[in-house]
Amino acid sequence: MKIIGVGCGPGMLTEQAILEISRASLIYGSDRAIELAKFYIPPDCVVKTIDDFKNLDKLVKDAIILSTGDPMLAGLGYLSGDVVPGISSLQLATARLHIPLSRVSVVVAHGKGHKKGIEETIEEICRGKIVFLLADPKFNVHDLYTQLETLSRPIRIALCENLGYPEEHIQIQDIQSPPQPIEALYSLVIGNF
Repeated sequence: MKIIGVGCGPGMLTEQAILEISRASLIYGSDRAIELAKFYIPPDCVVKTIDDFKNLDKLVKDAIILSTGDPMLAGLGYLSGDVVPGISSLQLATARLHIPLSRVSVVVAHGKGHKKGIEETIEEICRGKIVFLLADPKFNVHDLYTQLETLSRPIRIALCENLGYPEEHIQIQDIQSPPQPIEALYSLVIGNF
């Protein structure tokens, strides 16, 4: 099995990912991942939408599983098999903001990890790191902002919506007037940058 990162938006596939996809006979992926790779999927390839992410490790060995962004950034990289990286929202956000990756800590606040995500963000900011926060649409940014306001340090927040898509939008504000997400597909860059 191969886990292929299709990037965080259109045009973010690597050459290796394109080559692997173009040779595939069986592909699994979310609707979004399939859409990002569709131009490289051979006409005779069987493509199946993933509805149940719990049993992916039981797929046949010659299957290719498409993972949005990079499989190793809150993606499907935990599955056994070869991983082909994709261009992640982390890479794109730090490039757009001119922030070296060595200054960044990643915090994942998906699903039930919202409270832990806020705690980790505060810890990393206190360590002097810039946080790249991957959140889901149910993440309460107000709770995060309330906690960040208690810190006595300069904090800027970049709200990165639809990274890599034509409607990409990045809004940078300070903690006194933090940006509010409108889109479901967003991440936050938080810290002194």
